[in-house]
Amino acid sequence: MADQITIVWPGKPYPLGATWNERGVNFALFSEHAERVELCLFDAKGLHEVQRIPLREQTDQIWHCHLPEARPGRLYGYRVDGTYEPARGLRFNSNKLLLDPYAKAIIGSLGWSDAQFGYKIGHKKEDLSFDRRDSASSMPKCQVINPDFTWEYDQPPQTPWHETVIYELHVKGFTRLHSQVPSALRGTYAGLATKPVITHLRKLGVTAVELMPIHAFIDDRHLLEKGLCNYWGYNSICYLAPEGRYAYGEPVSEFKTLVKTLHYAGIEVILDVVYNHTAEGNQLGQTLSFRGIDNQAYYRLEPDNPRYYRDYTGCGNTLNMTHPRVLQLIMDSLRYWVLEMHVDGFRFDLASALARELHEVDRLSSFFDIIRQDPVLSQVKLIAEPWDLGAGGYQVGNFPVGWAEWNDKYRDGVRAYWKGEGGLIGNLAYRLTGSSDLYERSGRKPSSSINFITAHDGFTLHDLVSYNEKHNEANLEENHDGCNCNTSWNCGAEGPTTDPRVLELRERQKRNLLTTLMLSQGVPMLLAGDEMGRTQLGNNNAYCQDNEISWVNWDLQSEEQELLAFVQRLIHFREQHPVFHRQHFFQGRPIKGAGIRDIIWLNPNGEEMGQDEWNQSLAYCLGVFLGGEALDERDEHDMPIHDNDFLLLLNAHNEAITFTLPSYKTNIRWQLVLDTNEPDAPGHDYLSGENYVLNSHALALLNQIVPRR
Repeated sequence: MADQITIVWPGKPYPLGATWNERGVNFALFSEHAERVELCLFDAKGLHEVQRIPLREQTDQIWHCHLPEARPGRLYGYRVDGTYEPARGLRFNSNKLLLDPYAKAIIGSLGWSDAQFGYKIGHKKEDLSFDRRDSASSMPKCQVINPDFTWEYDQPPQTPWHETVIYELHVKGFTRLHSQVPSALRGTYAGLATKPVITHLRKLGVTAVELMPIHAFIDDRHLLEKGLCNYWGYNSICYLAPEGRYAYGEPVSEFKTLVKTLHYAGIEVILDVVYNHTAEGNQLGQTLSFRGIDNQAYYRLEPDNPRYYRDYTGCGNTLNMTHPRVLQLIMDSLRYWVLEMHVDGFRFDLASALARELHEVDRLSSFFDIIRQDPVLSQVKLIAEPWDLGAGGYQVGNFPVGWAEWNDKYRDGVRAYWKGEGGLIGNLAYRLTGSSDLYERSGRKPSSSINFITAHDGFTLHDLVSYNEKHNEANLEENHDGCNCNTSWNCGAEGPTTDPRVLELRERQKRNLLTTLMLSQGVPMLLAGDEMGRTQLGNNNAYCQDNEISWVNWDLQSEEQELLAFVQRLIHFREQHPVFHRQHFFQGRPIKGAGIRDIIWLNPNGEEMGQDEWNQSLAYCLGVFLGGEALDERDEHDMPIHDNDFLLLLNAHNEAITFTLPSYKTNIRWQLVLDTNEPDAPGHDYLSGENYVLNSHALALLNQIVPRR
């Protein structure tokens, strides 16, 4: 390409970003308070700034131009000039090269330098320490892309919420150690699209992958200085560009190929998105993009002292969702990923921060109103992490209709029950049945609850049953980081052990937790590798560990292969029986034509639970009759849905419990489907009224068999 541009047309203010067509490239950048904006063009390697083009056209606070000689592949950035007065929230510094918030591709990585700060590091008076060093040489560059891609007959799977099983994974960590993935593709989008990976996901039975952040992000300087990195990626700097470090080739087309491949396999793609803050940190942070383009517009500043940021995220800043252009950026980003990249939904990190209109969390904020009426975004899967770190930020159960939520009450309740804490059967009953206490009153459904036992943040499943305490020494923070409240139980020994009794109990506890997850109403989410016993060696905050601590191990031992086979059977069993993924909450009363209630709670005597039994402080056992004939639901063709009747027995006590099998019809038998104490035991039949001895720390599921007439 020619380095110098000789023709500059006025261009148009929309769309924002760099947009290529047959007549060249249109550039458009929003800045409300800037006094001068320059478009900076770079050579093909991004090493040398070859030209600066002043943007003389301004329409509705958008600076724009059109370059008929520009083509895809061109590298660029911006310099924005204006008042530098931090005490007023103004931080313009044209010596700093800035990334375009609407860039579709970011090339190169950030080479940390003091030149990236708008002020002189160490100066006591920030307002008087304007830094004039040029940051361009150490900055990544934006790239103009050609959006053309052959989608062929790509169709979103559109899996109904109640049939969804989510699998949370890290793009790099999932395939980095996979021996059947070509070595050059391990840890990339292309690696995720290979046959061995797709085969694993399909055999497992998951319907959606939830990718940890893949928006372009920055590694924190203090982590790099320790030899660590921001592995998880919750440090976004550009909301329309896929992270380049996960690409073997060109990131945009490679990511599109991944989505198309997963869709062909019937698997949806959900993105974990971080719109609550950016990688620029607090008032002492670096100037990389938003801060230098228009600090007052993009960030929530303290009204009485706009030098400082209002931080609801614990990451130094909060995006200013009250500004229409910031709201537009997020909406444009979401639509881009749906319409151009074909993703199927989003999980919003610290979503409560997005709902803050002024200071209080407002469930009817502009953000939710706009999404609800949007013809594109209202039709995809929307998942909230329903909390942030500000006052009143914990909002589990309070998000609007149309949203699902990560339900940490499910996580904590199920963990505590299987840990052996008594008196929790009432809480467990709510979690097993879709958390109606959280979602039913507002007209939502069981699928509003994203049920999970583990996630990227915290212990893996193996570590949950192997450690009482976190072991985060590898993070180089003297084990002070990470949560201290894990509701975990090491089953008798801390960490690795050769004690066969401890090992057997740990495997049973894994099966208990996984079975509970898959047989609960709501949407189950499985953490990648949990089905294979992945360990992080007790690290419950591996955000900075881009190594074997975080990567999924595919070299499975016999017990890990057995666990994988168990989970595969379990997920496919759930898929086959709609009584475990109902579309509506249980009614607890007889359903017309069924002659039996849809759910009955039982004590070990096979009798219905009395009110006083729910409140017993030492209660560890619970029986649940699930009436499949009383589903009272219809499929997409308006045909009635029926299923078998099941009996679920749970025992978190350290002693075996004898359950009397109930009878609601004449001459019925109960067939054992599974017992976590003996997962490979054959399915024996039992007569109603017989006793079933359930081992300590075990779960059993039985299927009701009615003799043919």
